[in-house]
Amino acid sequence: MENRIKIGISTCLLGENVRYDGGHQWDRYITGTLGAYFDFVPVCPEVECGLPVPREAMRLVGDPDAPRLVTIRSGEDHTDRMRTWADGRLRSLEKEDLCGFIFKGGSPSSGMERVKVYDANGVPAKKGRGVFARAFMARFPRIPVEEDGRLHDPNLRENFIERIFALKRWRDVLSAGKTVGNLVAFHTQNKLLSLAHSEKHYRAMGKLVAGGKSLPPDRLYAEYERLLMEALALRSTARKNTNVLQHMMGYFKKDLTPDEKQELLEVIDAYREELVPLIVPVTLMKHYVRKYDQSYLARQTYLNPHPLALRLRNHV
Repeated sequence: MENRIKIGISTCLLGENVRYDGGHQWDRYITGTLGAYFDFVPVCPEVECGLPVPREAMRLVGDPDAPRLVTIRSGEDHTDRMRTWADGRLRSLEKEDLCGFIFKGGSPSSGMERVKVYDANGVPAKKGRGVFARAFMARFPRIPVEEDGRLHDPNLRENFIERIFALKRWRDVLSAGKTVGNLVAFHTQNKLLSLAHSEKHYRAMGKLVAGGKSLPPDRLYAEYERLLMEALALRSTARKNTNVLQHMMGYFKKDLTPDEKQELLEVIDAYREELVPLIVPVTLMKHYVRKYDQSYLARQTYLNPHPLALRLRNHV
């Protein structure tokens, strides 16, 4: 892949021995399958802030919204040390042009959500977020993030990777120049992808683009990016995808034979009832797009939001 995508990742997931016990959490799917498309920028908050390997295990304690990072046995508080380091590390990551980040689940420094936070009585509640993960998500709210364990869920995996590729395409538009023409072209190509996630955002984005000439470019692009990433963060469903597929059928009113129309309707209905995965109706739709040379649909990223080899739509 010529134009590879940079994403951040917890170092231990790459097989590096940086965990508190001297081990790692190598994830073969991440390094193997995703590694064919992504360049990883590794981050290990605990080692990079100066802690040794191995080291005393830590946990989050206190207020779940602002927990302290404390060693379990000795009670040493590393919160300020971690936050000071994180501030500098985040400044360096701004230069990396990251399009995503994969965190190590459950980590008191890198857990994305549901990290155990212990109260004054030593009772845990899964309400926390790792110190570094919290800082990263606050600094880069538009960058897609996920945890290693959640990537085993087909729907979460597909949504996360789809957002990464969408953000990369958006970054390419930004690099080409913040003109209304570039925005119109991007919006046109991504209309159905947005609709598959949120009709509300889809309409708001269309209205924004239609009035684009009345806004300063920086404001126009910033607002569009917010709406785009908010929309894509809302997971698509069988109902939403069925709506998009039926919408696409409308472009073939004068083309499909009665048999072809019936076949497409049956396949879409089978998907709606979750009897077949999304790849089945999408593949048939792509066949008719080519057969009848439907140029508008051919440009829709909805049909090819990420590399087919990742097989993400085979399981959703």
